Amino acid sequence: MGSNGTPGRELDLYASDAAPQTAPTHSEPTAADGPYAVNDQTETRTDDLQLLVNTLPASLRAAVARLPAADLVEVVLDVGRPPQARFPQGAENLSAEPVSREQLDRVVAAVGEFTGDNRAGIEGTLHRISAMRNRRGDIIGLTLRVGRAVLGTVEPIRELVESGASVLLLGRPGVGKTTMLREVARILADHQGKRVVIIDTSNEIGGDGDVPHPAIGGARRMQVPHPDQQHAVMIEAVENHMPEVIVIDEIGNAAEAAAARTIAERGVQLIGTAHGTSLENLVVNPTLADLVGGVQTVTLGDDEARWRGTQKTVNERKAPPTFDAVVELASRDEVVLHRNTARAVDDLLRGVAPRGRRIRGDGNVVAEAEAEPAAAAPEGPAPAPAEAAAPALQPDTGPVRIYPYALSRDHLERVIRDLKLDARTVNRPEQATLVVARRSRADDPHLRQVLEKTGAPVHVVKKNTTAQIRRLLEKVFSVLKGLEDEEVDSALQEAENAAHRVLTEGEPVSLPPHSGPVRQLQHEVAVRYDLVAESVGSEPLRHLVIHP
Repeated sequence: MGSNGTPGRELDLYASDAAPQTAPTHSEPTAADGPYAVNDQTETRTDDLQLLVNTLPASLRAAVARLPAADLVEVVLDVGRPPQARFPQGAENLSAEPVSREQLDRVVAAVGEFTGDNRAGIEGTLHRISAMRNRRGDIIGLTLRVGRAVLGTVEPIRELVESGASVLLLGRPGVGKTTMLREVARILADHQGKRVVIIDTSNEIGGDGDVPHPAIGGARRMQVPHPDQQHAVMIEAVENHMPEVIVIDEIGNAAEAAAARTIAERGVQLIGTAHGTSLENLVVNPTLADLVGGVQTVTLGDDEARWRGTQKTVNERKAPPTFDAVVELASRDEVVLHRNTARAVDDLLRGVAPRGRRIRGDGNVVAEAEAEPAAAAPEGPAPAPAEAAAPALQPDTGPVRIYPYALSRDHLERVIRDLKLDARTVNRPEQATLVVARRSRADDPHLRQVLEKTGAPVHVVKKNTTAQIRRLLEKVFSVLKGLEDEEVDSALQEAENAAHRVLTEGEPVSLPPHSGPVRQLQHEVAVRYDLVAESVGSEPLRHLVIHP
């Protein structure tokens, strides 16, 4: 029993003040290697705690030996104050005597050199020692943080990261973001065979020393000379080492956010963490909001504001998000998963709490909240509804919003006027309910990334001429004219109800038979909910089945 009343194993410590032992050489983990006999379904901890405790004075080692090792978070040494051991539930003094400068200097000498971010480490381990300095630059306090490789923490998001999605982890300090990053890097490198590069600014992910800790598996690690250079090393990794995955901890300023967007736009999967406890915090953070698409205030025309049912000045998402999904670490044992960042941000900006799938550490879904009005909407102009959520080409919802990609906007607008179509052009693809593109550019990665998030259909023309654009729009809008409003409304409601059932029950749902154009609209509803839809059967009984 530990002295704080929590059961745990005691440490077998040395009583002398000798320098810490050299860290053991780590070999490739095998089934006989104890804690590194990895079973990804079981949480296993490895921490080399002995090497961290050996840096302490002998009297403090004996005090730490009586504490529950598994729960120890950090040891704090401040000159003139009693030393403390900290746990998730609180702190405990290790001695009634205050820490002297001689004791502090001895620990500093045992640890080694501190870098520009006032951090040091112990070679071959994941422990972190952080220094506090006075105005003259002298060290007057130390925080000795226990670093652990906790295997099995990735299960709640394993399917997501293995799918190739870029994922952003959010959570308070100490909740396990870096631990999960480390495990993600190992899974993608060793199980998926991907080229993974870790940007390790403070050596927290891969450990101290030139040889990275075996907890990151086959992932490679780039160290950062100074925290101010993190964004430059991120870009260097992409340009020099051809990674398929970049892993980065603590994206904290505009330069790093911009580097993250550059990496994502080059088709590299990005797994990172950022400051903030929730998606809502990130959206209102002017420095980091770009990670989830950013926010801009726009002034609508009278017709547009009337159609939306909002004031003329509204907030909208500015661009596609850098990260496809956002994971909020609510605790060490539970996460809240937003699989579609664009949709979640759009919901927030129109005053609706985004749906988030709450998942336990064993991978089981606890709950999936339905979108509902936010409890306390911010004062000011009413937010805009999420344009990306509009079904493609749905009648009676105002003008069809068309985005021309690699085409002349003048040509498109001239055709719209000549045919007197109920349509208008928009400036960004994420605003569109229909995209018209040149065939040679329809597979551009940026366009595909936007369309995957919005679900808008894309139609192509071979050449940028008014004749070809005219023939295309005549064909598309003739389909619209052939649909009865009641039929469309009923079919869309069927698809909405089916999507909710699939999300709730996790089972496929079949819809009644409909014509091809109506099935296309129903398919767009399924896409908005991140569900899979397929057409089955033969006409006239061909119908849609929506799968989880």
